[in-house]
Amino acid sequence: MGYKLVVIDMDGTLLNSEDKVSEENKRVLKELHKKGVHVAIATGRIYTTARVYAKYLGIVTPLISSNGAMVKNLENDEKIYANPLSKEKCIKIIDTCRENNLHFYFFSEDTIFGERLEKRLLYFSEWGKTLKEEDRIKVEVVKDSKEIVAKEVIYKFGIQSDNIDALNFAIKELKSNLDIEAKRSWMNIVDVTNKGVSKGNAVKNLAQSLGIKREEVIAIGDNENDISMLEYAGLGIAMSNAKDSIKKIADYITDTNDNDGVAKAIKKFVL
Repeated sequence: MGYKLVVIDMDGTLLNSEDKVSEENKRVLKELHKKGVHVAIATGRIYTTARVYAKYLGIVTPLISSNGAMVKNLENDEKIYANPLSKEKCIKIIDTCRENNLHFYFFSEDTIFGERLEKRLLYFSEWGKTLKEEDRIKVEVVKDSKEIVAKEVIYKFGIQSDNIDALNFAIKELKSNLDIEAKRSWMNIVDVTNKGVSKGNAVKNLAQSLGIKREEVIAIGDNENDISMLEYAGLGIAMSNAKDSIKKIADYITDTNDNDGVAKAIKKFVL
């Protein structure tokens, strides 16, 4: 099969345990790009984070961010697809989090907002200090999230708690009252997006915009939010470090993210 589009998750897939892209992964992706195969990054992270890694790879790539809520072409900054949350849904999510004492943060296209500078926001804030000014991820601690969602376009909420029972209860309540998607990106973090948002749907829209057939797509991932794109792709590849539920639906299992699993899969099936 002549594959024309390879879509790669970031955390736990393209990035190793140190949040870095290995030199081998970088080399193979550049070779893939030179061969004329489209490469896209798909992440639950904010768009500006994905853009940083795409620049590091040294290739022009479409970026799927916020679990598929937005697809943007890095080359000309054109939005290929966008599906943000309504302001009413944002307010309901905020109220539910407050009622259950859950930490939350939310993404616009270029800014992460939160009411407390807890671990996740602190990570992006500290990491941003190591980047060039034009690449820094904006992090804002705000007094009232409702004031922000009233004036900003919001693509994703992250809801986080070590109290898994409280987290599960809140997500069940939200899903029963709102048309939303809620998927785990980590054990204690649930990503909430608008109904119909998924990496799989984003990959579908991207492939159609490029004139690429479903069977000509490879998707590589490791977590729950990657399932839809692995199922959509003609070839769905799971990392060895992926959850068992991901491995079960995959067509092939490659090596781990610390052993250049992405590069090995691409060399096996494309190069």
